[in-house]
Amino acid sequence: MTQAAQKQSYLAKFRVWRGDAAGGELVDYQVEVNEGEVVLDIIHRLQATQAGDLAVRWNCKAGKCGSCSAEINGRPRLLCMTRMSIFTQDETITVTPMRTFPVMRDLVTDVSFNYKKAQEVPAFAPPPGVKPGNYRMAQVDVERSQEFRKCIECFLCQDVCHVIRDHEDNKQSYAGPRFLMRIAELDMHPLDALDRQHSAQDDHGLGLCNITKCCTEVCPEHIKITDNALIPLKERVVDRKFDPVMVTIKKILRRPE
Repeated sequence: MTQAAQKQSYLAKFRVWRGDAAGGELVDYQVEVNEGEVVLDIIHRLQATQAGDLAVRWNCKAGKCGSCSAEINGRPRLLCMTRMSIFTQDETITVTPMRTFPVMRDLVTDVSFNYKKAQEVPAFAPPPGVKPGNYRMAQVDVERSQEFRKCIECFLCQDVCHVIRDHEDNKQSYAGPRFLMRIAELDMHPLDALDRQHSAQDDHGLGLCNITKCCTEVCPEHIKITDNALIPLKERVVDRKFDPVMVTIKKILRRPE
């Protein structure tokens, strides 16, 4: 290591949660930090030098796989996208697993809740009689929902959503922002033929969302989940279910709700 590199290195104070489903505790470490590194680099160095059995989930180290989700100083973040330069050298950095999901070991949580919720959302359903290869739509018709396709399924939005973070009993009836966003994407799709609005409200708990925008604040892809997906979906449900004009028209036409 050159003299210049040595000057740029320092020992950082880390507190990392160690344990499993039965319990655990925060353990203090001092780990070398070099210029340009991210928190995941430090966790890897910690594994290599002091805690060889430390469990952490990661894959791409490029902010695209969503694997290394954790909480850093209490805020849900991707370990690989959190630069050490945002912390002062004398600051103690606390790394804990995502609080909303059950701990498996150390920083690894059981996120199977999210996969179950994904399975509950019906797939894209084209209009009857339209075969694959014959779908036709204009770019202007898909631009609104295209933003939602950037999701890397890091589940940070799910982790920070207090509807399930603070109320375990809501998990059965509430899909969470990631999957309500998926429903909104399909509802906005010009060729999707399913009734997504009824499903969002009755099957996936849209009414439990109180649009605090905490999901948007932690999204590493900067998707405007609340403003562009959840609020528009709520507006569509309200217009259909409670708008007096629509209710009157349905009564006149005798269309069941």
